[in-house]
Amino acid sequence: MSQPGVSPDADRTRLAVALGLIVAFMAAEVVAGLVARSLALISDAGHMLTDAGAIAFSLVAMRLAARPPGATYTFGLKRAEIFSALINGVTLLAVAAVVVFEAIRRLLAPPEVRGALMLTVALAGVVVNLAATWQLSRAERRSLNVEGSLRHIVTDLFAFIGTAVAAAVILATGFDRADPVASLLVAGLMAKAGIDLVRGAGRVLMEATPQGMDAAEIAAALRRHPCVVDVHDFHLWEVTSGFPALAAHVLVGPEDDCHAVRMELEDLLEQRFGIEHTTLQVDHSHEGRPLRIGFAGRHRGSAGSRGRTRQRR
Repeated sequence: MSQPGVSPDADRTRLAVALGLIVAFMAAEVVAGLVARSLALISDAGHMLTDAGAIAFSLVAMRLAARPPGATYTFGLKRAEIFSALINGVTLLAVAAVVVFEAIRRLLAPPEVRGALMLTVALAGVVVNLAATWQLSRAERRSLNVEGSLRHIVTDLFAFIGTAVAAAVILATGFDRADPVASLLVAGLMAKAGIDLVRGAGRVLMEATPQGMDAAEIAAALRRHPCVVDVHDFHLWEVTSGFPALAAHVLVGPEDDCHAVRMELEDLLEQRFGIEHTTLQVDHSHEGRPLRIGFAGRHRGSAGSRGRTRQRR
């Protein structure tokens, strides 16, 4: 699941570094908020607390996903990362809703804002979040778990940029409503990031076809093999991010070698489509019996030798 040269240990290290940066800045922001008696700064520290929680949960999920398969969980706990991404997405949506509520309240009754302190903290936040974003951008981006943590950090980065712009406007014009206006724009970005994460995690949990793969095209490629009579009971899904799996029942001619055909089809799936985890049942077709064609369902018109299952990672 990792890119060449990117190890799971390296990903965990980058997440841990990002977590340390976020927690350290969050503590400093709480102190600044208390000194300045600024509810806005303390509220933003609460937002960063959700970021820290998201990254911490991502680290736990990566530990669980690294556990080997067993008799109870034959795929291991790899989908723990998908649940982490789902929680990150839901958290982003919840935070976006809170930000919208608070922004509307401040639009109606804008509080007095200390623009200079607001600008100083916002610029410091931009620096910290740029460092955290740089760390996570070097990790495995195909992982929804890592992507979820990165989305949290990136939305925080945009939040601080918006806060800095709003602070500059307040200092220049005295327009206190610039702060909630910027917050509404950031909430929109949070909502989009949250929806994307929830949708992506939902696709994996519902065992949809992996994004970027066409099930009809792959099934057609199998059927074009000169020995294949039909392919049915075809299933293509994703165990976790970057781990596609395929299962199908393949019928070949009465005189064809089931084992040889299976090996050729497995090589085709791996080399052309990047699918290494395959389960192909290859049988001889009975002449004169009608074939039921489709992606699912049970085929009753087949008999003969059964192909082995290929399960590689």
